[in-house]
Amino acid sequence: MRNISLIFRRVAKSITLVAALSMATFFVQAQDIKEGESLFKSDCSACHAIDRDVIGPALKGVNERHDEEWLISWIHNSQALIASGDETAVKLFEDHNNLMMPPFPTLTDDNIRSILAYVDDASKPAPAAEGATGANGQQAGASDDVSNFMFGGLVVVLIIAFLVILVLNRVIRTLDKIILRNQDAILEQAEEEEEGESKGQIFLAKLKVLSKNKKLVFVVLLGVVVILSTVGWNTMWNVGVHQGYQPVQPIKFSHQLHAGVNQIDCQYCHSGAATSKNASIPSLNACMNCHNYVTASDKYNGEISPEIQKIYNAIDWDPSTRTYGDNPKPIEWIRIHNLPDLAYFNHSQHVTIAGIECQRCHGPIETMEEVYQYSPLTMKWCIECHKATEVNSKDNAYYDQLIAAHDKLKSGEKITAAVLGGIECGKCHY
Repeated sequence: MRNISLIFRRVAKSITLVAALSMATFFVQAQDIKEGESLFKSDCSACHAIDRDVIGPALKGVNERHDEEWLISWIHNSQALIASGDETAVKLFEDHNNLMMPPFPTLTDDNIRSILAYVDDASKPAPAAEGATGANGQQAGASDDVSNFMFGGLVVVLIIAFLVILVLNRVIRTLDKIILRNQDAILEQAEEEEEGESKGQIFLAKLKVLSKNKKLVFVVLLGVVVILSTVGWNTMWNVGVHQGYQPVQPIKFSHQLHAGVNQIDCQYCHSGAATSKNASIPSLNACMNCHNYVTASDKYNGEISPEIQKIYNAIDWDPSTRTYGDNPKPIEWIRIHNLPDLAYFNHSQHVTIAGIECQRCHGPIETMEEVYQYSPLTMKWCIECHKATEVNSKDNAYYDQLIAAHDKLKSGEKITAAVLGGIECGKCHY
């Protein structure tokens, strides 16, 4: 038992050391190349690629073709540089069909140096394929920084681990005392037994001695009852609750890329959220507004992204001839947020009338690589939200009409159910 106690103390020290090292890694600053990659994808990738011409020229070797000071001036305001009569700028402008590059005044010199560092790094020959690749084709070492949510979860886990270790140490000390108190009785009983007594019989004898300690038996039984009661309560309470549900969709659509990095408004795709009961699933035509041209081929050696190709296959679009076929097929998306039939929820009433943001119910959707059910969507959760949410009736036509109807009732004037919204479609059809 003392050996077990020593092992637990060593484990506690090891956990403390690992925790300290883990905490330290969260505060390591990102390298310039990482920052440059992010800036390149957000500001440059629409017109430029590393190893091929798009709208603008390929950027491979640009650091060798031009000096850094000239590149910074060019990226800040190419139009001003051309207007100044700079020979290099004028020649570059004429060589590319007089296409004018937009200015980027918001980028600092250090931002531009980071972009150039990323371009220089991406221009190097790819290393041997030794590292594993993830589901999105990116190397495992190139995964994004751990989010604040994961950081907070790690801190909670470490705190719980320390508490468990403290409790175990206390239990071990109690068991040490019990063993010492009954050691003489165990030794006397062991000496009376035959020499050929098996190890199993000795173990049973020790358990018999421990079982006579009423306090120890009570603590063990109480712990078993508490654990079983907790597990049973949580199981029954969460029946029908699908919080965290994350099915595999037919297309790996990244909300983190579209709503987060590219900052596309939610209602651009889910246009029904502001005008109807359902938020609606976006049609493939909405996808083609962008992916008619955006193919992410720079990440797949000039080939179209496999996920974008699924859109082309579904809508029967041929990117080589840029024509539609006659055999479109719908994409069978899997519903994530599914309320029971007895519950009625109207998106437009919450989004338009109440002005509630999508993240209130759906969580940090702009950070989700794959969407999952963030909220429990239970009746208790909805009621708590309704109790805490204040009604803002100022300059709201719905409440203006409602107040006017109540004023008529107070004055004794008769009104019909239609005035109170009784002929709205959603009152009967949902």
